[in-house]
Amino acid sequence: MRIVVTGASGNVGSRLLPQLIAEPKVRSVVALARRPPVDPDPRVEWHALDIAEADLDPVIRGADVVVHLAWLLQPVHDPHEMWRVNVLGTRRVFDSVVRTGVPAVVHASSIGAYSPGPKRPGVDESHPTYGIASSTYSRHKAAAERMLDELEAQHPERRVVRMRPALVLQGEAGSAFARYFLGPLLPQSLLRRSLIPFVPDVDGLAVQAMHTSDAAKAYVQACVRPVVGAFNLAAEPVLDPPTLAAILGARRVRVPAAVLRALVSLTWRLHLQPTDPGWVDISLRAPLLNSARARQELDWAPSMDAAEALLETLAGMAAGRGGASPVLRRRAGGAGRVLEVVRALVPGAGGTG
Repeated sequence: MRIVVTGASGNVGSRLLPQLIAEPKVRSVVALARRPPVDPDPRVEWHALDIAEADLDPVIRGADVVVHLAWLLQPVHDPHEMWRVNVLGTRRVFDSVVRTGVPAVVHASSIGAYSPGPKRPGVDESHPTYGIASSTYSRHKAAAERMLDELEAQHPERRVVRMRPALVLQGEAGSAFARYFLGPLLPQSLLRRSLIPFVPDVDGLAVQAMHTSDAAKAYVQACVRPVVGAFNLAAEPVLDPPTLAAILGARRVRVPAAVLRALVSLTWRLHLQPTDPGWVDISLRAPLLNSARARQELDWAPSMDAAEALLETLAGMAAGRGGASPVLRRRAGGAGRVLEVVRALVPGAGGTG
């Protein structure tokens, strides 16, 4: 099999490529990214391109499966750029799949594509995917789901798979997560487990997570098995305030949901941190996931629980760890650190906040 992976230098791509190379059914792997690693694996065919601008047909033609991972989490303060890559770029990938006759596409959807739903019990893959309107990320994921509906209806001969994971975490993405969600003003060294004194005890706050390597295992199986449809992916335990407090050895402090959202909204608007309030809405309103279908049809089971994945990621953030690609680069120091702060505080100075 020849597998083409978009967004291959990111969090999931960094773990997926080695697993695809090791899979006996895969003969070649083509990786697409705007910024490939400086010293890429020679077993992978890399192409530096922007999915929203480049001619994709030459690199996609001849693939047995296209895995579409490319997605921007930032800059939320620039909604046009987010839409250009996430929605228009996704449309261009799917259109290229059709033109070049690729028989299968595996798309990185998300728990964020789901409409508001219950925290318990977890929902299966039939739950509506119209997103949460107040979240840019969620709206874009829902738009991609509608494109896949269209693709399935117009081209039933193609195999379409939608992966809907919860939070996907790893220590090697620690610096990237800090840039995307915390920004440069908060010292990452404060994220050590021993320095986190409390967790907000908010009604309805409950999220799920897994390690990136476990998510990648599911993607590999979706590529090589003749499966179709959607697959929820999440590990236990559910990360709610009591569980988070126990994991971190912290105490719970009661915080009304409205206060939490207002604080996040204010600091985001002031460019003090890059997380928009839509992420609070996802954590409070998105349903929990039932992953039974992935366990049965993909023979998938996470090797690491959600608590272990969270602690590894916090340790990676505190240590400023990063990966080989520019997307996962370590946190800047010296003059680079000063530049990050300036970019965060001065709108239009090129920051990702």
